[in-house]
Amino acid sequence: MTRPNLAWIAAFLAALSLPAGAQDRPEPRPDAETTDTAAADTAAAPSQPAPLTFGLAGPFLAARMATVANDFQAAARFFVQAVAHDPDDRFLQDSALVALVSAGEIDRAVALATRIGSEGEPTELSHLIQRANLVHSGDWAGLLADVGTPSDAEAQADLLAGMLRGWGLLGAGKASEALAEFERLSKIGGVAPMVNYHLALARALVGDYEGAEALLADDMTGAHILGFTARAQILAQLERRDEAVAMIEAVPGVEAEPQLLALRDRIKAGQPVAFDVVKTPADGIAQVFLTFASALLSSPDPEPLSLIHARLAAWLSPDTAEARLMVAQILQERQQFDLAEPEYDALRRMGQMRPAAELSRIDTLSRAGRTDEAGKAALSLTAAYPDLPQAWIALGDLLRQQEKFAQAVPAYDKALVLLDDAPADARWFPLYARGIALERSDQFDRAEADFLAAIEIRPDQASLLNYLGYSWIDRNENLDQALEMIQKAVQLSPDDGYILDSLAWAYYRLGRYDEAVAPMERAILTMSQDPLVNDHLGDIYWKVGRQREAEIQWQRALSLDPTETDDVDPDRIRAKLERGLDAVLAEEAAAPVDAPAPAPQAAANN
Repeated sequence: MTRPNLAWIAAFLAALSLPAGAQDRPEPRPDAETTDTAAADTAAAPSQPAPLTFGLAGPFLAARMATVANDFQAAARFFVQAVAHDPDDRFLQDSALVALVSAGEIDRAVALATRIGSEGEPTELSHLIQRANLVHSGDWAGLLADVGTPSDAEAQADLLAGMLRGWGLLGAGKASEALAEFERLSKIGGVAPMVNYHLALARALVGDYEGAEALLADDMTGAHILGFTARAQILAQLERRDEAVAMIEAVPGVEAEPQLLALRDRIKAGQPVAFDVVKTPADGIAQVFLTFASALLSSPDPEPLSLIHARLAAWLSPDTAEARLMVAQILQERQQFDLAEPEYDALRRMGQMRPAAELSRIDTLSRAGRTDEAGKAALSLTAAYPDLPQAWIALGDLLRQQEKFAQAVPAYDKALVLLDDAPADARWFPLYARGIALERSDQFDRAEADFLAAIEIRPDQASLLNYLGYSWIDRNENLDQALEMIQKAVQLSPDDGYILDSLAWAYYRLGRYDEAVAPMERAILTMSQDPLVNDHLGDIYWKVGRQREAEIQWQRALSLDPTETDDVDPDRIRAKLERGLDAVLAEEAAAPVDAPAPAPQAAANN
């Protein structure tokens, strides 16, 4: 969404802050039942440390550890236990509410917030949850009584309350007052685009499509996915279908927004199109929470409260795909995949799978080592959008990263067929990635053609130059051109340890051992934990007569527990330590081993 002036957020956050860190909180108090006798016990017996598995200390410390790890479910469980031991502690109450809402346990959070409010002055967070519950239960009179009628100054300090009041008035059937409230809020400095978006939704909900469209036509108000969707639906109500189609087709990156494209197709075909971005005032308030979540998430220092607002938005309006998507993406970013997956599943069931979000999800799952889930997501994406080249590239990348090179090739084939008429710059990466998959599956002629085609598009792509140059060197082909390519790659990326390793190894394979020393020593400075680089440096040291240093590097390589994925043969290193490199090379020359050469280490990345 268009980012608003964030001055009001600072004021809002000053009042509604998350619980401070554990170091800012007093030590946990003794259990309630021991408080009256604590002094007597202290006088009667030597001081003993409290066991951490009993009383308040255990759950509190466990909750804090879970919070640091973003394990919201565990944090919720332990903070609730801590609140049971010390039910009047505001820090514990708010911490439990944060964890419960973050974990999606909204009903339990509502129960705790209600109890806090019934026992005295609510905290800011418990008050926010109570307001959301009034909306959820349709108690518009209760909501309006709670938010009151803030003055202009009060509304500026608490914009959220003013926006809740606007939608609350609409829920109570007071449409004219609701629109007037939004118009009043729109005059607050710096927040007009945000408020006008909600004013447009409210106008559309009461049938004022002309007024709504005029507001959304302003890019500051409507230039985001929900705004484009709402405006297109409104233009359809006004029988201005051609304008709706033209507007959608002009949206930047619309080819990756299938929901917008499907809406365009329905409008173009003359099919009925309803205005359903919001269907009820409760949906409108869900959009308020989503607006705040977006603003908090896009602030220079993203606030954890963004997840709380997104969760409340999804709770109030489960069919609002953008709310579920934001929840899923925030949870994914915090490595809480088990909580994120149900949200993604809900989006798929709603027919709201978003390719850009799915591509990000696949990449994140892969980086987190959850390859089975990443693979299922990639296959689902290609099934849902078989004409989306990025989906096939993602599948190919995943298979390639799992070293299933032969299986990756058809995925890249499909992507490149779909990109046949695309600009050249869209083709270089799948050409490069397919080249790697082909080279690693012993199809070098095809791989070489792909690398050369990619280099023609991106002649200054360092990792691409390095890969083909190294491959040629290793095959004893085009040696002068290969060395020039690797030298150019080093100029383009002088601190890349993988490319420095390739340059040194090229010199080594060409018998220029003295020239190989400096780049390999530079490579080891950035890649000291890489077994292959240590092994290479050992070989180079041996060839320049530094045999003791060579043995140290080989021993170092062995100490790093190399595996097949490191392209290092531990038995070969042991042989070099026992008999020396020259003897091992002579043995291999006499009885050559039919094994693929190590691949260049500059793999393709998105």
